[in-house]
Amino acid sequence: MALVPYGGGGGSGALRGLHSPTAAFRFAGRPIRIEQSWAQLGVAAVVWDAAVVLCTYLETGGVDLRDRAVIELGAGTGLLGIVATLLGARVTITDRAAALALLESNVRANLPAELQPRAAVQELTWGQDLGRFPPGAFDFILGSDIVYLEETFADLLQTLEHLCAEHTVILLSCRIRYERDLGFLEMLRGRFSVQEVHYDPSKDVHIYQAQRGGRKDEI
Repeated sequence: MALVPYGGGGGSGALRGLHSPTAAFRFAGRPIRIEQSWAQLGVAAVVWDAAVVLCTYLETGGVDLRDRAVIELGAGTGLLGIVATLLGARVTITDRAAALALLESNVRANLPAELQPRAAVQELTWGQDLGRFPPGAFDFILGSDIVYLEETFADLLQTLEHLCAEHTVILLSCRIRYERDLGFLEMLRGRFSVQEVHYDPSKDVHIYQAQRGGRKDEI
């Protein structure tokens, strides 16, 4: 979410991919070409492994997004929100103001005309002006690699609490890089029922599902 440079792992090949002006994928039977801009926006403008892993999980993991209301937090390049829309969801794709131009461009370039009304790009800075987003309006909250800056953890948790109803399912994908990342998971467990639902050892990415209370609704 923060628009700052970030030292990602994964070796020189991974870093070259982050600095490439485009990244190509195929999800939901469609080619997707994502513009990236590390030099201008840092972490918000490149596709991280956690987004790819969560996209794959949504496509193959039995999560039914058809006609579900979804919001993505810290969307960055928009890959995850684009894939959720292609899988049938109505998606609100959010990030901070500085990331919106690139985000909007990627969304419009990769969704067919008939699906574009199902994806809305909006500004959302965690913990601020949350009243613009109705509490409990979303079936799913998605986030990929948004847990890394400790100073944002309280605002992120506040945002999740505001957006969630009893039926809302949170899916967060992340690589655990630092002890503080585990600290956020403990904060999350203090407010939600949390379980790890997937781990990709090839990319060292975890997917966590969280809901209010102890409910484990079928998704």
